[in-house]
Amino acid sequence: MFIVNVEGAIRKHDKWLIIERSNKEDHAGGLLSLVGGKVEVEANSTNIVERTLKREILEEVGVKVKDHLIYVHSTSFVTDTGANVVDLVFLCEYESGEAFPKCPDEVEKVIWLSTEEVLNHPLSPVYLKESIKQAESLLGGV
Repeated sequence: MFIVNVEGAIRKHDKWLIIERSNKEDHAGGLLSLVGGKVEVEANSTNIVERTLKREILEEVGVKVKDHLIYVHSTSFVTDTGANVVDLVFLCEYESGEAFPKCPDEVEKVIWLSTEEVLNHPLSPVYLKESIKQAESLLGGV
């Protein structure tokens, strides 16, 4: 069985909304990441991935994104605790809100970085760099 995780590549004024994960996190604590979280079990429902992503972004950093989400890519990985995860990344259009770490147990800090800054940051894991490159390519860059 897989955990399903969703992440949002949110862009505003040529910068990406990036979080530094809390050191309290079981997986990748202290590293940079896109904002997102796990899909929770629901009965029969529609748009569960999209609703989860919008909710997680609002809960973690206080930002609303528009309804139109663009699929970027999917990956799978094993967490530091051995859980199997399918990760879905979506390009999100910023709507409103001032980004801040609403949930300090999950988010240490919020930073806005250019593509180049993400790709060169010492705390950027390879999977974040790949997500940013692919999201950027959808926008006509990289």
